[in-house]
Amino acid sequence: MTPLAIDLFCGLGGWTEGLLAEGYRVIGFDIERHCYGSAQYPAQLVLQDVTTLHGAQFQHAALIVASPPCQAYSYRAMPWKRAKALPPPDNTLFKACFRIQREASAAAGRYIPLVVENVVGAQKWVGRARWHYGSFYLWGDVPALMPVSKVPKVGGFSWSDFGKPGYVARAFNGTAEQGLRDGVAGSQSVARKAASASIAKIPLPLARHIAAAWR
Repeated sequence: MTPLAIDLFCGLGGWTEGLLAEGYRVIGFDIERHCYGSAQYPAQLVLQDVTTLHGAQFQHAALIVASPPCQAYSYRAMPWKRAKALPPPDNTLFKACFRIQREASAAAGRYIPLVVENVVGAQKWVGRARWHYGSFYLWGDVPALMPVSKVPKVGGFSWSDFGKPGYVARAFNGTAEQGLRDGVAGSQSVARKAASASIAKIPLPLARHIAAAWR
């Protein structure tokens, strides 16, 4: 039987591409459809708020992966007084991943592994990560043997560059440079969303390694 994987906060499908390559059937969940030119989610997509999901519906899954939004953690890690003065971030989305796993495992009568990805700055608020692959930090059921790699920044930039003077982000597939210099594009602009989605996309080698380890 083809194993089922669930991709929460799936975005452009970095996790999903690796899962598909390793022979999984994948269903992705996100609150919006990410489609920027030729870049779009590569499997079955369900548009739904992850916090409204109940894990029992995933009782047949072999693996759950998740990449909850990281902007709040990244911003608070910045060396700015305004960032440091902010109240603690809301961990609701991060915690929802583990709630869904517990519910899925209970409904299945077996343990269903979960791997959650986020940024280094999240550790202050959710606990120390078990591993990291470049700037991609992992929590949950991370395999004992993991690849070690320095992952290059997408388009020369990462989340830590957001807000810096002269910041420019390159769109996901490199076909168009998005001028996101200070004040040019708002946080809800298509250009910024495209850049954000590309930066957050899980590298294929990491996704394939996790998928193969739990296959």
